[in-house]
Amino acid sequence: MTISVFLLDDHEIVRRGIAQLLESEDDIEIVGEAGTAAQAMARIPALRPDVAVLDVRLPDGEGVSVCRDVRSAVTPPPACLILTSYSDDKALLGAIMAGAAGYLLKQVTGVDLVGAVRTVAAGGSLLDPNATAAVLERLRKSGERADPRYESLSPQERRILGLIADGLTNRQIGTEMHLAEKTVKNYVSSLLHKLGFARRTEAAVYGAEMRRGDGR
Repeated sequence: MTISVFLLDDHEIVRRGIAQLLESEDDIEIVGEAGTAAQAMARIPALRPDVAVLDVRLPDGEGVSVCRDVRSAVTPPPACLILTSYSDDKALLGAIMAGAAGYLLKQVTGVDLVGAVRTVAAGGSLLDPNATAAVLERLRKSGERADPRYESLSPQERRILGLIADGLTNRQIGTEMHLAEKTVKNYVSSLLHKLGFARRTEAAVYGAEMRRGDGR
């Protein structure tokens, strides 16, 4: 069977290179491309690819957020491969919580990238459990001291932060807490402001740190 792949990267030359590499394989087909998170969110649900290869850093968001959102919006969800130029513990943790099937550095060889696409398309994972555990431990140690930002959150905001850390969308949080999705959105905006974060992914990583350190 042919594996359908969607590419998201804000650099056209990178997309072209990856597309050329993957389409040289008989069992892989590029069904769509995007240069922004907004374009990807508009196109992926309609195309329903088997695999989405997503860049982490985008002009209007992050590949990790796209991964989380498309996995909640598309049935069956695509297997997401996160590509990044930098080895970043927080980005790795964000990818894990978003449900990504793999996290690769852009220095990966062409053979390994092709193999990764085939692996995740078949339901496999490229996330090393030992590496994941090591990342969580480092983040726990970095958050051992009490953080006044966390103390400023209301009990409701802390609970929502925990659910964000679990990778839930606003709609899923609303269902869990019996709240309207708009109400959840307001809570999320408030807690992001109190924590000084611009992105939901940052809050997710922070929430995981607080959970590991029991609020400290």
